[in-house]
Amino acid sequence: MINDLKTLELWFVTGSQHLYGEETLKQVDRDSREIAAALDRSREIPVRIVFKPVLTRPDAILALCREANNADYCIGLITWMHTFSPAKMWIGGLKVLSKPFMHLHTQFNRDIPWDSIDMDFMNLNQSAHGGREFGFIGSRLRIDRKVVVGHWSSEEVQRKTGVWSRAAAAWHEWQGTRVARFGDNMREVAVTEGNKVSAQIQFGYSVSGYGVGDLVAIVNAVSDSEIGTLMEEYEELYHVPSETKEGGSLNEALKEAARIEKGMRNFLEEGGFSAFTTTFEDLHGLSQLPGLAVQRLMADGYGFGAEGDWKTAALVRAMKVMAMGLEGGTSFMEDYTYHLHPDGMKVLGAHMLEVCPSISNGKACLEVHPLGIGGKADPARLVFDVASGTGLNASLMDMGNRYRMLVNPCEVVPANAPLPNLPVARVVWEPAPNLEVAAGAWILAGGAHHTGFSMALSAEHLEDFSEIAGIEYLLIDKDTSISSFKKELRWNDLYYHLAKGI
Repeated sequence: MINDLKTLELWFVTGSQHLYGEETLKQVDRDSREIAAALDRSREIPVRIVFKPVLTRPDAILALCREANNADYCIGLITWMHTFSPAKMWIGGLKVLSKPFMHLHTQFNRDIPWDSIDMDFMNLNQSAHGGREFGFIGSRLRIDRKVVVGHWSSEEVQRKTGVWSRAAAAWHEWQGTRVARFGDNMREVAVTEGNKVSAQIQFGYSVSGYGVGDLVAIVNAVSDSEIGTLMEEYEELYHVPSETKEGGSLNEALKEAARIEKGMRNFLEEGGFSAFTTTFEDLHGLSQLPGLAVQRLMADGYGFGAEGDWKTAALVRAMKVMAMGLEGGTSFMEDYTYHLHPDGMKVLGAHMLEVCPSISNGKACLEVHPLGIGGKADPARLVFDVASGTGLNASLMDMGNRYRMLVNPCEVVPANAPLPNLPVARVVWEPAPNLEVAAGAWILAGGAHHTGFSMALSAEHLEDFSEIAGIEYLLIDKDTSISSFKKELRWNDLYYHLAKGI
């Protein structure tokens, strides 16, 4: 489970050839080292950038790609063609490369030295057409990759590289990720189902189901001292009403929530899981629905999906990885109810209990209330609102012949009035371009009711991640119209049908 992106590496790989002589290659090496060092220092890029020796031969390229495949901390390559690098040299390496790569189409010098430029300069600085040669072989091999164009020192180039590096880190995390399912899917629900074998083949993560009794055995083994430690932590981190404190009428309910949290944490840590699901339809042996436990585990970076939704659990974990070190939180979410007033249509997002406090506007309140669903004792949960700002919702669906990522940016806004009788974490937003178009397009695309919600990520992060993972990507944004979106859906259906035979 990745906790620090600086433990990960992108290898900076430069292509050239021996045609121009050893002095030119020495300069290529010096220039490459300087660019790699500058990117490694960039605040925009959260992972390490590691220089690798300049590549000029097919056997060296193949060896480098094999080395990258087997390197535990290498999450991908940044490729740059300083001079012309004949692309047939790259075929063997790119065919075996299992890590993603980003094509940086740049050149060492920013400006043309108009007064002094000569053929020596031209022979050294051939990125303009060297990059096109490399781009051809990537397209000929039908390899999805990100292309970033501009001078390497520019803030925008470094920002785009940083965005892609976060997507590559999340993809790296998915390889070998384990998702625990406590119970099964909510009965008769369609969108939370899916082919777990297909997901493991394509995405690299595995999904394992456990009876609730397996969890209950761990929960029941939690000691009173462990519960006491958590109760002290709760009082330090949250507003805790008097009735939930020692001697209060709801204190035992909170202690039971602490027992469930500690048990779930122990289970996940011992099993090496980084994401999990629960369902309110399967709580046998648990006295209350895990609400507080789920919220706090998500705050620590775990992915979560309600009602057995393992795809969303894995997605939320990937989004948590992408968002490491960025301002703003990331949470499991659900469009719960609408405000359809013509003066401003809005969505109230929430869930029964399970919204991550990483998106909380200040100190959350730890409360115990009836749930009205699940048939169990009153559960504990963190109650909070979310500050205004830019966010997005993302959802991953199994469409039968492919996976689809659907993304919709939004603006988080204040509620029109206080919500004194709604004791759950909640967020109000206005989707782009508006609720009518956003909801209509979402439904036409078969978008799920569960999402990963983030105020740290942009749509670009999810687009880069989808490209690396081979997921169909659909964006509902300010430029979306229902008519154009319908056409995109039809084109995509045709493409994915035909692509199987290409």
